Amino acid sequence: MPFVAGDKLGRYEIRSKIGAGGMGEVYRARDEKLNRDVAIKVLPASLIENADRLYRFEQEAQAAGALNHPNILAIYDVGANGAVPYVVSELLEGESLRDRLSDGPLSSRKAIEYGTQVARGLAAAHAKGIVHRDLKPDNLFITSSDQIKILDFGLAKLVQPTGDEASQTEVETRKVHTDPGTVMGTVGYMAPEQVRGRAVDHRADIFALGAVLYEMLSGRRAFHADSAIETLNAILKEEPPAITSTNSTIAPAVERVVLHCLEKNPERRFQSAGDVAFALESLSGVSNTSQQTLTQAPVATRTLWTKERLIWVGVSLFLLIAALVLGFLAYSSRGESGAHAVRLAVATPPKVTLPASIAVSPDGLLVAFTANNAEGKRELWVRSLDVDQAEVLPGTEGARSPFWAPDSRSIGYFANGKLFKVEAVRGRPQLLCEVPEQGGGAWSTEGVILFGGPHGISRIPAQGGTPALATKVDSKEEAHRWPYFLPDGRHFVFLGDAQTTADHHIRVGTLDSEETQILFSAVTRIAYAAPGYLLYINQGALVAQPFDAKQLKVSGDPATIAEHVAEIGPNHEFDFSVSNNGVLAYQVGSSQSSLVWFDRSGKRLETTGDPDSYASIALSPDGRRVLAGLLDVDGRQSDVWLLDPARGAKARVTFDPQSDGDPIWSPDATRIVFDSNRGGEGHVHLYETSATGTGNDQLLLPGNGDDIPSSWSRDGKSILFMRYANDFRLSIWILTLGDRQAKPLLQSNAFGQGGASFAPNGRFIAYDSDESGRLEIYVQPFPLTGQKWLISSGGGSMPLWRDDGREIFYVTEDGKIMSAELKADGAFESVVTKPLFQVDIKRVPGIPYAVTPDGSRFLINTPAEASNHTPMIVVLNWPATLTKNPK
Repeated sequence: MPFVAGDKLGRYEIRSKIGAGGMGEVYRARDEKLNRDVAIKVLPASLIENADRLYRFEQEAQAAGALNHPNILAIYDVGANGAVPYVVSELLEGESLRDRLSDGPLSSRKAIEYGTQVARGLAAAHAKGIVHRDLKPDNLFITSSDQIKILDFGLAKLVQPTGDEASQTEVETRKVHTDPGTVMGTVGYMAPEQVRGRAVDHRADIFALGAVLYEMLSGRRAFHADSAIETLNAILKEEPPAITSTNSTIAPAVERVVLHCLEKNPERRFQSAGDVAFALESLSGVSNTSQQTLTQAPVATRTLWTKERLIWVGVSLFLLIAALVLGFLAYSSRGESGAHAVRLAVATPPKVTLPASIAVSPDGLLVAFTANNAEGKRELWVRSLDVDQAEVLPGTEGARSPFWAPDSRSIGYFANGKLFKVEAVRGRPQLLCEVPEQGGGAWSTEGVILFGGPHGISRIPAQGGTPALATKVDSKEEAHRWPYFLPDGRHFVFLGDAQTTADHHIRVGTLDSEETQILFSAVTRIAYAAPGYLLYINQGALVAQPFDAKQLKVSGDPATIAEHVAEIGPNHEFDFSVSNNGVLAYQVGSSQSSLVWFDRSGKRLETTGDPDSYASIALSPDGRRVLAGLLDVDGRQSDVWLLDPARGAKARVTFDPQSDGDPIWSPDATRIVFDSNRGGEGHVHLYETSATGTGNDQLLLPGNGDDIPSSWSRDGKSILFMRYANDFRLSIWILTLGDRQAKPLLQSNAFGQGGASFAPNGRFIAYDSDESGRLEIYVQPFPLTGQKWLISSGGGSMPLWRDDGREIFYVTEDGKIMSAELKADGAFESVVTKPLFQVDIKRVPGIPYAVTPDGSRFLINTPAEASNHTPMIVVLNWPATLTKNPK
């Protein structure tokens, strides 16, 4: 009878049913003695009287229980509940290979990796004299740690071991009660000898493994027809279609291994699963066979030197000798000059915008990057450097700032206020935690992930959890960003981001303490690169600084590797990445941008002024003049300028040597308010001055926070501004100009709120908040009453009003200009939200767009045209670009 939650089987308590098949039903249960969750497989009540099924069920338990291998499901116990037998095994978390293949074929690299694991497991089973006889994607399970487990030895046939194998098994040899000519297995994966009902041995599993490999690589079954009879005939008489007919990226050598497994005559196949594993490892170029695996499967991995294995050894030795010869010739031809670096331009996938947030895998074989597809949706892509195609990872919409796991199998990334990880080959994103900002991430060999933020560097386990601070910002800093682990896996370097250039530092921290030390002054993302360098940006150029990772000391002078590396975000996110073995990737860019007019359909109209390093912009109330902050070489807003498109004039408004930016207009367009760090105490404060640049600048509000203006009320009495202070997340404040008093409007230590804008009638404010986990647009009455309306749908930031108050504009994460139109004044319950157009907006501190009072035209701070067509640059053996190595 079926079991329900709470039923007991011996010491096991049933929790839930998790599956069923021809050989039994599977339940999740709790082992109360050992305090662990397990899986229990029981024979269905309707089949208990079937002697053959009962015999095979018992055989499955006996066969699997005799095995101890990381790629085979572990059996813990066998028992009976009255007349109902059951088997207790490890409880697996993950998905079957069948489920994984529902998304399409795997990459060649991943298929080889999985195939190698299956071959190792089969080799261990065959060494014990056990043949599976029902290998298929349904019986292969991919755990959450990306390990293959072979399931269901219910059709296993125990054969008498011979020679050395006999001493390696204590399983009693038993004859399977199968009538002559009976076909046992699954149609489509059976070897020809199984189809004919003949005696089978371990080579039947090799045929099935070939069918599984074929399906992983091509996305379709090797033998599949309209009926079971036709499929069986195809197995006997036909060859499967070429894998390359559906996947042209598959190397011929890979296809040869698969076809060798699928030989009709068992004498012509690989003669052992160990040989298959060896061949697949040779194709991957890396052997991951550990000493533990050698011990667990001694026959398969150490003593079966068959003809096929000797052939593969010969091929490998030939390639090794050839490589050595070529290397010697290359060395001889260059004399004493040293190895050369090779620079390659990697093109963008078709119909995909400029790659950004580049991340090279530690093994140097893969590059992850973010890019917008044809619909403008930003996703995470992965490209192997040995093929000409990139693959998008489904479910990664909004991805930014990817970083790799040390084993090059998984990628961490940020999206919509959250931190995720995903397997690099057709993985499915897994949420790890919420994050206050995308301040870069790093993944250690000890399974710790770091990420930057306004309070310091935070740490979590790679499996996810509650973040804890690993560093804390000091009184002069605004955030710690861009962590990068050093080789010991305990120490890490990062950027201590501050408001003043003098207070920016590259620091080194450790997982063992919150204490940090300063290495040198810089305003940049940072990375460590073997054999001993720190890579960072210095005045737009990528440089390598000699660094002793053991002594934690820099030495000598930095050497330039590449010029004009792109900055792709407002927090000094320069687009470069380096592997552990000399592969460097970067994106060329420029701080130059243009102020371009667009209409509501996205049609490009005209450009205001010449290209320059524009940051935050603001349109005058009459729509005729533009205020713009300009960026300095360190990526900070340096001064405020006034542009008059009608006269083609450009005039400087602020002149202080410190950073001035984020300007807003007074209602009569005679005054402006901006922020500046000129006070010298490390904070950014609000200042007021004449819109013409004449007269004295006046400090409006001293204090211990960092204040950024966002909106001036139409009556001229109040200013909304954003404040960042260590006690709270980004919050919205209001300054009353009459008495110079400021107070918080919207403030929380749990989430950030900013970008506030007064409605033209002064009765409402629109703002953005990440209280839902990602930035969305909200409206509240002013003065506040506690009432609130969600305006955006699918994320948004930086709201601006149309002059009549009947429309709100905002920008999505992937660069869409959105409209939220009201049917009546103040009717926020019935707002109609729709996209207007997709545009490439320069990501800078402040608000990079403006809209005319009637909402008919948009001024967009747009990256320089040339930067949109620059390919990704990959450098092989990048240290050879330097004139000398560190001592």
